[in-house]
Amino acid sequence: MGVLDGKRIAIIATDGVEEVELTEPRDAVTWAGATVELLSVGTGPIRAMNSDIEPAGTYAVDRRVTDADPGDYDALILPGGTINADRLRMDPDVRAFVARALESGKPVGAICHAPWTLVEAGLVEGRTLTSYPSLRTDIANAGGTVVDEQVVVDGNLVTSRDPGDLPAFCTTLVEEIAGS
Repeated sequence: MGVLDGKRIAIIATDGVEEVELTEPRDAVTWAGATVELLSVGTGPIRAMNSDIEPAGTYAVDRRVTDADPGDYDALILPGGTINADRLRMDPDVRAFVARALESGKPVGAICHAPWTLVEAGLVEGRTLTSYPSLRTDIANAGGTVVDEQVVVDGNLVTSRDPGDLPAFCTTLVEEIAGS
């Protein structure tokens, strides 16, 4: 039995997602027993990238964000990738889904560029988090406190800086979901 048996977790991503930031958290929660669904802005497969510039694998989407209800999931994971994060933060349905998940108290994990969606949705004011360095001014301007640490937990929000932090991010995310 895994510590996440019976948990349903949504991952929101689109074209340009950083592949390891999609696959490693997905594999960590799946290995711990959770069921994962990949949500996106469209229905077709999404193309992942390596380091934002090298095409990587494609991943089948389970459902569109507009067809999903945050109440059906026990947690949410937002992988990074510059293109992915920029596209997702501009989508009102994605912002609404993320806001509902975070405000409901469910664990939300965001790594690398993913906090852009949190900024755009007005969800960082008064929170402490970390991110890829290029987002830190945006987070501070949105009222968040930025720290440069491998992983930061602020209430139900778990953030990390980049793929180098994935071991700490995945471990902490599994622990936070298991404790919720």
